[in-house]
Amino acid sequence: MIGTSGGTSARGVTGPWVKSSYSGPTGGNCVEVAFLADGDVALRNSRDPEGAALVFTSAEWDAFLGGARDGEFDSPHRA
Repeated sequence: MIGTSGGTSARGVTGPWVKSSYSGPTGGNCVEVAFLADGDVALRNSRDPEGAALVFTSAEWDAFLGGARDGEFDSPHRA
């Protein structure tokens, strides 16, 4: 992951930010991603668009998405 000391400023990220469709219409706990020209992926909190963004390589992002699809990050407290 690039920018591991708290991330990078989201202001420096160019490209459109896309909000998760799971965020719902009222806001809530939202994340946004931006797909960067070099293939990296930036992630930020939509309620703090000028705050920090975490930047991942495409391989890191693909590994995360694969883990999410496979249920690796499911809460052990959910039924």
